[in-house]
Amino acid sequence: MKKILFALAAIIAVASCSKKTEGPATHPAWTYNAVMYEVNIRQFSPEGTFKAVEEQLPRLSELGVDILWLMPMYEIGVEGRKGTLGSYYAISDYCKVNPEFGTMQDFEDLLSSAHAAGFKVILDWVANQTAPDNVWMKEKPADFYERDADGNAIWEYDWTDTRSLNYENTAVWDAQEECMRFWLDKGVDGFRCDAAGEMPSKVWEKIIPELQAAYPDAYFLAEAEKPELAAIFDATYAWELHHLMNDIAQGKKTVNDLKAYIAKDAKNTAPSAFRLMFTSNHDENSWAGTEFERMGDAASVMAVLCFTLPKGQPLIYTGQEIGLSRRLEFFEKDPITDWSSNDFTTFFKGLVDFRHAHKALAAGEKGGPIEYLKGYPEGVLAFRRAVEGDAVTVIANLTAETVALPGGETLAPWGYKLLPE
Repeated sequence: MKKILFALAAIIAVASCSKKTEGPATHPAWTYNAVMYEVNIRQFSPEGTFKAVEEQLPRLSELGVDILWLMPMYEIGVEGRKGTLGSYYAISDYCKVNPEFGTMQDFEDLLSSAHAAGFKVILDWVANQTAPDNVWMKEKPADFYERDADGNAIWEYDWTDTRSLNYENTAVWDAQEECMRFWLDKGVDGFRCDAAGEMPSKVWEKIIPELQAAYPDAYFLAEAEKPELAAIFDATYAWELHHLMNDIAQGKKTVNDLKAYIAKDAKNTAPSAFRLMFTSNHDENSWAGTEFERMGDAASVMAVLCFTLPKGQPLIYTGQEIGLSRRLEFFEKDPITDWSSNDFTTFFKGLVDFRHAHKALAAGEKGGPIEYLKGYPEGVLAFRRAVEGDAVTVIANLTAETVALPGGETLAPWGYKLLPE
């Protein structure tokens, strides 16, 4: 049944590409110029606990980020567990914390300290599937889960440590919303919804507006790129842009491809839509490779684009701010032990500060439109964004060659200039 729904959704999505979807009318005021930081709690310290994250809040405050996205911190399953510690995304109880990270009081202390330090905190919400030994397997009717002809709960892809929820049963929708309210009532500031596109969009069309009405200052991010989800969530992923940046760095695509993407995204989604832009995240780092593996010397200029392109809400993943050049294990303990500041810290702090200083770079409808500058050589993306008296010019060399700029200056391979006006 789910595959049929997905096929129908794909047909709808293709049809919708011919017109622009409406975006959210407004977003919480705190979201427009915010920079997100993804916290991998398990690998954030040798302890891998809520308290250890709390101890690093001053460092994150100095970096300047605004939103802390905590990777799933709920109790996870034992049955079918992958590796020694298991996946954060195989949840056994949505309303309990993973004892690996500490107690509920430890979580609440972290939340309180983060708020006191000026951060917003969002949780990673995993609605598409649960662990095989989730409490719902015993507490809920059999039709809470998708099952085969023999009555066995099934899973998708190679996610053998999970079981797929049955979203033809609207009671599952209500159960998800109830659990999300549990955390919103504790004071979290929203959710990043994992694999949101794997579920029927009609589920989110019900849940998200109801939560927004009850918690008007909450923020909702979909790990998906469907145009119809951009009309429901505050932000969706810029997956296509991410892969395009990888291809440009590898010489497979060009500036013209990037301009075509920007034009297509402007056509398919409303000006108010946010896009999460990134050079790395937990999936990319662990499975596809670090930004240095995928982008090489182009990693920095691609990060600059994530902070400056229209609609963009930039993301920094655990370790990027120190130039972490290794893949973090997913199912095992693999902590970062040295957080000493270096040139990467200065780079990312500079980008965060630049973003905050210029309202022209705001996400959604509050940011300035993109205006391409003429006279620059092929391979250079040069653009200006301006709004309400604030303006920024970005010049990015998206080639592995030194290029000559108008006026006689040169720009190194993968070099960039950020010029406030």
